[in-house]
Amino acid sequence: MSVLEDLFGTEKPIIGLVHLKPLPGDPFWPADGSISDVIDAAAADLVALQSGGIDGVLFTNEFSVPYQKHVSPVTVASMSCVIGALLDEILVPFGAEAIYDGDASMDVCAATGASFTRCVFTGVWSGDLGLVDRDVATTLRHRHDLRLDDLLLLYFVTSEGEANVGGRSAFDQMDSLGFNCRPDAYVLGGSSAGAATEPATFAEARRHAGDVPVICGTGCRADSIAGILADADGAFVGTSLKQGGIIENPVDETRVHALMDAARAAREGR
Repeated sequence: MSVLEDLFGTEKPIIGLVHLKPLPGDPFWPADGSISDVIDAAAADLVALQSGGIDGVLFTNEFSVPYQKHVSPVTVASMSCVIGALLDEILVPFGAEAIYDGDASMDVCAATGASFTRCVFTGVWSGDLGLVDRDVATTLRHRHDLRLDDLLLLYFVTSEGEANVGGRSAFDQMDSLGFNCRPDAYVLGGSSAGAATEPATFAEARRHAGDVPVICGTGCRADSIAGILADADGAFVGTSLKQGGIIENPVDETRVHALMDAARAAREGR
């Protein structure tokens, strides 16, 4: 049994994204903003995901754009506040991610009791944010200091809209990360949120991952999930579950049902 199956209670789990609205301190936090509004929006998305049969959820500060390389304390506090307010409503395994900042992600997980996180934990990346330089040695020591021994770490080996400065492919990274960092899973995504990831990518990834699970990070839809799960060990899904497939919209329960029906059929080999 893989660590994913052990946590989610199914092989090839589908993890829905709860995209938090702009938070206090974010550039697009409205002048009349209220943390209660953020909680209410997250609660509605959580209900739609769980009612649609999702296997797990991941809370992210998706609309804290432009993202910070080192997340502000107010963002950590706000994310923890929102997730904490929803703890009694969460019926599936959940994770938390402070985008781009592994250390801050650890803090949110410690505060909320999250079971897993994903992040760009390693490498140097170039893109709209300039150079994003991660210090995974510090991050893993921070995890140890917080005694998050059972927290699953899902490592992005791609970064949305960015290039690896050293020119290393996702597969090159997987060849060395297994020994250096002991990831619980690898995450491969497309060029942006909702961007498709070619199914053939996961067949190649399997040859480099060893026994470590490989998860699709972006671009999963009801009509593509079977091809993805042929080689991938699970998937994160966000944009395609929103009303009209538009990332800013609320989660559409009907879309969740359709995706999960397709995923279950793929898992059962139909």
